[in-house]
Amino acid sequence: DLESHSQRCQQLPVTVLTDHQDLKNTNLKTILSSTAPQQYRVRAKLRTYKPQKLYQSVKLHCSKCSTLQEVPIGDEFDFCLQGSAVAAPNTVFHNTSWYDSVMWTTQDQKQRKIVIHFVRHDELLQRPKDTLVMIEGGTLKEMQKLAKRFKCVIPVRSAKDGLQLLDLSAPFLLQGNVKYYGCKQCSTPKPIKSLSSLAAGQQPSWEPSEIAQVLGIVPLQYVFIMRFTLVDPTGPLNVYLFDY
Repeated sequence: DLESHSQRCQQLPVTVLTDHQDLKNTNLKTILSSTAPQQYRVRAKLRTYKPQKLYQSVKLHCSKCSTLQEVPIGDEFDFCLQGSAVAAPNTVFHNTSWYDSVMWTTQDQKQRKIVIHFVRHDELLQRPKDTLVMIEGGTLKEMQKLAKRFKCVIPVRSAKDGLQLLDLSAPFLLQGNVKYYGCKQCSTPKPIKSLSSLAAGQQPSWEPSEIAQVLGIVPLQYVFIMRFTLVDPTGPLNVYLFDY
């Protein structure tokens, strides 16, 4: 409970970081004039912390190029899905040698065409909890429902040469409640047919890291970041917390 914790910290005259109990307290002026890396134990007041809301502390980080970006909100993903649904699914890419396809039209005014491609293994469908599905024309709500039932869900669209991933502004994979994103700078997306090599494996596990690799995606990692400003009589110090 970060909010109540920070309120308690601000009510106390000082905040003591309890790590490195074997070290004596060091004033902030000494730390600022020292070269990194060092270990210190400080006794200081908490002046400010950012961000103010805990969910804003979660970012997406690329370990390859060190890019840091905000986690897209649901509306942004839905907008990307709507853009991909403008083009009708191409039936030429249905029912291939490694997946079965089912298409239907929604009963609402938009009458959207939705296609789900069920990836097979050894010419058979796996159990839902072990199955990878790809969906064209679906909404975020529909994909989240599928992600609760199947092992993995990949949003796709029809292109000239076959099924492709959406723009990397959208997640390339959904698994349960987790959305996996790829780095736009470092990724070189490959056609969806690249997944057929995994489907032909002895027992596909559909691990996100394996899927990302065959699709040419450099995955982004969720990280937790905060900044604290500590003060004592000798000066202020900005402290950054960064962890996976």
